[in-house]
Amino acid sequence: MKRVKAACITQTLHFMLKEDAEHEYAKKMVQEEVRKYKAGLEKNRVQYKILSEAEQEDGSVILEIKKQYNTSPVGDYLK
Repeated sequence: MKRVKAACITQTLHFMLKEDAEHEYAKKMVQEEVRKYKAGLEKNRVQYKILSEAEQEDGSVILEIKKQYNTSPVGDYLK
């Protein structure tokens, strides 16, 4: 029998601007989407660690994150 002792997933997320929106408005929408994403992690009590967050020249955001996989324990992954 096997059991998961610890598990995490690393993701690189690109929050992109909507092409059909005015540029400044689209940038604000991206910032709000990033904020809501982080709030959702907190609300759902997902353990996570942001490895990097970079705003691109066009206003989009690239977020590299290591987070809990499903409800598995995270072990030493998030230290």
